[in-house]
Order: sequence, then C-alpha cells, then structure tokens
Amino acid sequence: MKERPPPETITDPRQVRLLAHPLRQRIAEIMRRGPVSSTTLARELGQSTGATSYHLRQLAKHGFIEEAPELARGRERWWREVPADRRLPPRSEQSPELRRAVEELTRLEFANEMDMLARFQRERDRLGEPWADALLFSFATVTLRPDEIRPFFEEYIALLYRYKRSDDDPPPDARTFHARFLAFPEV
Repeated sequence: MKERPPPETITDPRQVRLLAHPLRQRIAEIMRRGPVSSTTLARELGQSTGATSYHLRQLAKHGFIEEAPELARGRERWWREVPADRRLPPRSEQSPELRRAVEELTRLEFANEMDMLARFQRERDRLGEPWADALLFSFATVTLRPDEIRPFFEEYIALLYRYKRSDDDPPPDARTFHARFLAFPEV
C-alpha cells in the first residue's frame, strides 16, 4: 500500500490554469505511468522537445513535478510526478478568478477523461482478457446531509490509497487503472 500524503489545497488561480492547459493534462496523464524526459514526451505527444521542456519546467516551478536526476543521461533531464493529494477549496471559499479557473479545469479534465475512455474502447480487444473486461461503472445515488458529503468523499480517497501501490516495483501483470469520482446534488 502506498503512503497517503496529507491533503494539499490549491488556492492559486495560476496553478489551476496551469493544470487546465490541454497539453499539460496529457503530460500529467503520461507521467502517472512513470518518469519522462522532454524527448520521450515529445515523441509520444507529437510535439517539439522545446514545447515539452517548457511545460515540464512550468509544472516543476509550481511543485507538481520534480527532476529525477538519477535517471539523467548526459544533458537529458528526467522528471517525475510529485505525489500529492491535491484538492480544490469548496466553491464558497473560491474567489471569482479561482472559480473561473476551476470551471475550465473541470470542463477540460472531463473532456480528457472521455477521450481516454474512447481510446480504451477502441483498443480493448487488443488488450485481451481480463483487461478487456476492466471497464467498471456504477450509476448510484445516496441521500446525504451536507455534513456527510466530506466524510463520504474522504472514504473514497481512503479506498484509493488502500489499493495504491508504489510506482517503484509494480507487479508484472499490473496496469494503471483510472478511477474518477464525480458526485453532485440533484437539482
């Protein structure tokens, strides 16, 4: 089991806008699989190494990623994700500028999630069993009071960390598994 970092609240609209950039979202998706260099990213994303280097430096400047000097070869710099339990403050605590940034981040994140789902659906037959059966979803409703919402979410986060493994030594038959939590009240 991977150690759970303490929650870290992002309150700076610049950081949220940084994360909302479509190319940086793709970079983050790739980096969840492990360390990268600007060259490996450029190849995978069809971008120039200059563009990927710039975005990596911006993510590092704000503490989302860090250099992995032990992987460097010559002048090539390698980067890894900084483990964190990053969260956004409740809407009632967000400035108007932060709200706009969060709304854009949310819109882009879910568009990216739908793209990842579509890629999985196109490629699932190639994956073979049991990965082709790994699409899980649930349509559920629960009736909660406002004071129960945060504990409900915290239990979900605890469940994720109960199953998270260290990236250092994954089992040979393991794959990155995307799990997303979206909950909102009925209107």
